[in-house]
Amino acid sequence: MATIPAAQSPAQGLRPAQSLRLSLGLRQLVVLAACLTMFAIVLFTPRVLNDGDTYWHLAAGNWMLGHLQVPHVDPFSFTHAGQPWVAHEWLSEVIMALVYRAAGWTGIVVLFGLATALAVGLLLSRLARWMGPIALAVTAWLSIGCMWVGLFTRPHLLALPLMVFWTGALLDARAAGRAPPLWLAALLVLWANLHGSFVFAALVAAPLALEALVEGRRDPWPVVKSWGTFAGACLVAVLLTPNGVHALIYPFQIMTMKTLNGIIEWLPPDFRTMSEFQAAILVTLLVCLSRGVKAPFFRAVLVLFILHMSLQHQRHTLVLALIAPLFLAEPIGRSFGRTEPRRLGPPQAAAVLFAVGVLVMTGIRAVEPVRRGDAVTTPQTALAHVPAALQARPVLNTYSFGGYLIFRGVRPFIDGRSDMYGDDFFSRDIRLMRGDAAEFDKAVQQYGLAWTILQPREPLAKLMDAKPGWRRIYSDRWAVVHARVDALEPVPSR
Repeated sequence: MATIPAAQSPAQGLRPAQSLRLSLGLRQLVVLAACLTMFAIVLFTPRVLNDGDTYWHLAAGNWMLGHLQVPHVDPFSFTHAGQPWVAHEWLSEVIMALVYRAAGWTGIVVLFGLATALAVGLLLSRLARWMGPIALAVTAWLSIGCMWVGLFTRPHLLALPLMVFWTGALLDARAAGRAPPLWLAALLVLWANLHGSFVFAALVAAPLALEALVEGRRDPWPVVKSWGTFAGACLVAVLLTPNGVHALIYPFQIMTMKTLNGIIEWLPPDFRTMSEFQAAILVTLLVCLSRGVKAPFFRAVLVLFILHMSLQHQRHTLVLALIAPLFLAEPIGRSFGRTEPRRLGPPQAAAVLFAVGVLVMTGIRAVEPVRRGDAVTTPQTALAHVPAALQARPVLNTYSFGGYLIFRGVRPFIDGRSDMYGDDFFSRDIRLMRGDAAEFDKAVQQYGLAWTILQPREPLAKLMDAKPGWRRIYSDRWAVVHARVDALEPVPSR
């Protein structure tokens, strides 16, 4: 991720003190503008709600509020009911459910807008130590652009401020030549209960610990003792969840699934057209190659590893956008002659302006509250045309519809919890959606499928029109519904 060094101040005619005040003010203005932009993007862009997983996260939160416990088995689907499920995002889901109950979808976008704005603010406030306003603005644009692919109202966004704060605190500890403070491990208790991305805490800490060990190799014991104590405290912290050791294993379990390429966000990024991600890579290479940037070895390895992850799975570009700039800012800044970091001015004025901007935009959003209608993950009208008695019977659904079905009290065949369903079942679902007639007949016999709700583009949807004993009962641009003839309620005679 590019962290472009500071441009020369335009206020050449001012005295040094005046020029410094102007520079600090401009940098604060860039941070403020970026935070408000991030908040506005989440608040007013319909795409952030276009993910079916949001629905089942809300349903899970409501279930936990209703039962006052965290589920350890699946309470939602009919194919895996009662089977083990690690609800590793339970705290995020409870927060989402509470906000939804209080303020509906408008509250949801405000919640996630604040989380992402805070993450951007924490990031840019640290980068401003080594950058001027122009460089900071360019980096903000590139970072926010790279975050775009993951901007959906799901728990991972609530963990982003913790990721930035954690990384910054570790870098501060290394700059001071000491191990991170033990209180920082307590942050992992919150992070581990919000989202499985807490594993990135170890990914960030490991190269810095190795760096400290190499630096103190002549007398390694103090480093081993201090960093080892911190690592032990972190391990205890991440085990303090309702899922215990299962929460620790879960992130690695999903990373080893063989069917991840069936989910869009786990596909590699598309380089056929220019994107902010491509621009970030190219600009970073340009700056580093032209200025002879020298990054510490282990830090460079970390940045390249996260880049590798982003090239494999586009969902990780969001992580790259927030972590890589923190590691590259200082070496790039030093390559342009900076010798010491500069602090931003007092944050009070910027905080007040941000609060005013948030209140104004929230008021505008509240005038026309967010409403969810038919969309690629929300077959609202189609489901409304399915008789209640039929909704209670087993259904075969498109993967992305599963969350909405759960939200509406319908038990799905499959939904976004791919880790729970596993590779074999997910592979079977892919074969079904591709129109494997034999696999479909087996599923009907095994589960007693009475109806289907599919996206029109699915090959299976076209197959159903010619399937004996089945009838299309509704279709629109978003969804098509078929039902077994013998499952339909008889039409009363007039």
